[in-house]
Amino acid sequence: EVQLVESGGDLVQPGGSLRLSCAASGFAFSSYGMSWVRRAPGKGLEWVSTINSGGGSTTYADSVKGRFTISRDNAKNTLNLRMNSLKPEDTAVYYCARNPWRTSPRGQGTQVTVSS
Repeated sequence: EVQLVESGGDLVQPGGSLRLSCAASGFAFSSYGMSWVRRAPGKGLEWVSTINSGGGSTTYADSVKGRFTISRDNAKNTLNLRMNSLKPEDTAVYYCARNPWRTSPRGQGTQVTVSS
């Protein structure tokens, strides 16, 4: 059974930083590209970032480019998202996803709230 368990969300002030993690199990993690997606209050699911299976290629949504960094540790089956210069519009529940992310099993997510 595929399991994705996100952690690291918190309440943070604008301009602050957070590091999200996702522990994956139940599948060959190192064989899959992985993504982070988010759902803001009252909005649909939004793609944030993707990393390829080996970790050497990354892509980002324009809204987070230059502020967020995706990474992975295939030895530990872990996906990470470093978020800097956070803005109120980054407030959302963040999910990790196995590519293709639209059809990925979903964990419980982790809440990120950016507010002063």
